[in-house]
Amino acid sequence: MSSTPEQRSQGPRVVVIGAGIVGCSLADELTARGWTDVTVLEQGPLPAPGGSTSHAPGLVFQTSPSRTLAEFARYTVEKFRSLQVDGVSCFQQVGGLELATTPERLADLHRRAGYAASWGIRGEVVNTARCKELWPLLDESVVLGGFHTPDDGLARALLAARAQMDRATARGARFLDRHTVTGIDQQDGRVTAVVTDRGVFPADHVVSAAGFWGPVIGRMAGIDVPLQPLAHQYAKTGPLPELSGATAEATRPILRFQDRDLYFREHTDRIGIGSYAHRPIPVDPFAVLAYDEARARDMEMPSSYPFTTEDWAPSWEDCRRLLPALRACEIETGFNGVFSFTPDGMPVLGEARRLRGFWLAEAVWVTHSAGVAKAVAEWMVHGRPSLDVHECDVTRFEEAQRSPAYVRERGSQQFVEVYDVLHPLQPMEQPRPLRVSPFHARQQQLGAFFLEGTGWERPHWYEANAPLVDALGELPERDAWSARYWSPVAAAEARATREKVALYDMTPLRRLEVTGPGALAFLDRMTSNNLRKKPGAVTYTLLLDETGGIRSDLTVARLAPDRFQVGANSPADLDWLLRHAPDGVQIRDITSGTCCVGVWGPLARALVQPLTGDDFSHEGFGHFRAKQTYVGHVPVTAMRLSYVGELGWELYTTADLGLRLWDTLWEAGQELGVVAAGRSAFNSLRLEKGYRAWGTDMTDEHTPFEAGLGFAVRMDKEDFVGKAALRRAQEPARRLTPLLLDDPAAVVLGKEPVYADGAPAGYVTSASYGYTLGRCVAYAWLPAGLATGTGVHIEYFGEKVAATVADEPLFDPEMTRIRR
Repeated sequence: MSSTPEQRSQGPRVVVIGAGIVGCSLADELTARGWTDVTVLEQGPLPAPGGSTSHAPGLVFQTSPSRTLAEFARYTVEKFRSLQVDGVSCFQQVGGLELATTPERLADLHRRAGYAASWGIRGEVVNTARCKELWPLLDESVVLGGFHTPDDGLARALLAARAQMDRATARGARFLDRHTVTGIDQQDGRVTAVVTDRGVFPADHVVSAAGFWGPVIGRMAGIDVPLQPLAHQYAKTGPLPELSGATAEATRPILRFQDRDLYFREHTDRIGIGSYAHRPIPVDPFAVLAYDEARARDMEMPSSYPFTTEDWAPSWEDCRRLLPALRACEIETGFNGVFSFTPDGMPVLGEARRLRGFWLAEAVWVTHSAGVAKAVAEWMVHGRPSLDVHECDVTRFEEAQRSPAYVRERGSQQFVEVYDVLHPLQPMEQPRPLRVSPFHARQQQLGAFFLEGTGWERPHWYEANAPLVDALGELPERDAWSARYWSPVAAAEARATREKVALYDMTPLRRLEVTGPGALAFLDRMTSNNLRKKPGAVTYTLLLDETGGIRSDLTVARLAPDRFQVGANSPADLDWLLRHAPDGVQIRDITSGTCCVGVWGPLARALVQPLTGDDFSHEGFGHFRAKQTYVGHVPVTAMRLSYVGELGWELYTTADLGLRLWDTLWEAGQELGVVAAGRSAFNSLRLEKGYRAWGTDMTDEHTPFEAGLGFAVRMDKEDFVGKAALRRAQEPARRLTPLLLDDPAAVVLGKEPVYADGAPAGYVTSASYGYTLGRCVAYAWLPAGLATGTGVHIEYFGEKVAATVADEPLFDPEMTRIRR
């Protein structure tokens, strides 16, 4: 259908479902970019329609372990500070104060201060006296220190929604309340209209910004929305004599007492208190009442449930212990407010591939609202956000993570863990085990210590290898934090890989099969390296977007003229390829039906060659080559690849034959001293070799030349996605830079700030102790001008750790160990 000139000038027709803070922010961001044919539908009355925005206490703390969430929050603060309604600012910059009442929490606040420095947020760890100065009502005897962030504060969510509503309306958007969505029309895989109880609204794009009603809207569109609404307690005290005479809404920093899952803010002469200390209270989104139904049952709004006093009692005692002034007052009002959690605590954003034009902007808190809206608007208008949002992408969840039971259980646990001190390697506890490789039983017999990722049980080391530790000599002693989810056995497994041979379970790595007469041309256009090689070739290449940003890195094996096996990273890679695949090209995820063993080490050939009739010599089976052969009785696809910097192969077979493959290799390897090795050793070895991990070391915010991956780009081949942008790219101003810590006993773990000449210069991506090198290896995004040998400092729990810029690869730069 062709559009009229007037329609083209206004952009496509957009219908946003939900006029909370996210829907209003999105309308403002879209209309600011020229898409002015925007209709926002809301089932409740405006400007306070009764969703989470209507009751939100408005606390905005910008610091987060996630750089993406920190950037969302930073933009939200910046934008809301610039907005006013009737002369009243939409943001009160009173600052934030997080308290520590235990040594563990105080250490965590130092870590959070590191995040703030990494992401460019002002903040400092302060002593007890300063905490008391900032919040005079505190009982300083229970406070060990705090983390003060002067640019945080209170968002007036309803005012900010109204201000953005007014701006969007002035540009041509319309906001219609009392419109209940009853259906999403679609045709040929595209959204066409939103059906309401008051009419049908044609649309080229529909955005679900419905908050905890997101799953309801998603079901109408045939799209599952993995979020779980939960009720959260919020109470207000009566007037406090200590605050009498107050005229401003708030003057003191918003306060977090995370050791007891509590937060506080002023309401003029009263204190508002929120608690995560109670049991999770899941809410069925399909049972939430409409606005008028809620009012008829004496509820203030659909998102405001009755206050459960029995849940509040323990928290009230904790409040009075921290703030003695509360001992003379009582709670005046309280409610259980409903808002959204996802299985991993991150928002759900992006377009549904199965229904083009249907977008999600769900599970978004006020803290991140404007930042999320900006990213989604950029995505819709320009094809991609300017900020990496892979942690929030709707495609990130595996099929096994989308069941209602999983979403409910993990969403509830996210509520419990909101203020917990979480280690970056800390796995979820339930539901486990969920996904296991065919080798799982053997791994258990070897005493595997499992962590979890994307539902998979992943061995990080094996207690069976503990006797090997004695031969290592003395290892540097670790601090309590870096010693969690670590074992000296990892060092023994790394050494065994360097000196003998080890088996690595690589099954959780994603595998795609791409077939059809157009498969070669398609993959060659979609990726940066040259894939036009004979069958048997394996190529490391990159998926780029149109701006030249790295969407993913892949290994592509051409197994036959029209059949390829692609080693990918996440479900987003499959989604991206399916979106672009032409007719005649088939793509399917074969991960769950297959498995993989990495056989790596100088004795890898001695292990594998006697088990096969094919030639596995260097001349007969070169590096980055593939063969379909047999290992014992097991048909395998063998690829000569190594992500640990040693001779070896990845051996793939079907899941039903996986256990036989493992047993065949294990039995044959006994006389060679074979060991099973885990992800902890793997990560150490790959960093010594300088191998990047997508999503950690680089994202679509980075180009191949910045990330040190220019070797995987063939600018002389025919057009490929991102080529034009790379041609226009300027000399990189930043680079992914290898660092070696100067002190052999020092370690860092990742996301720490890096200082050059005493000023913040970047942040660590990946880090691990390099057992071969005898130093911790860290990769960091730093200015491109830092020469090899330059000294820098990494801040680790408030301490400056010396490090030096190094050349890469740090280990075996001549590649003699892999190519032998």
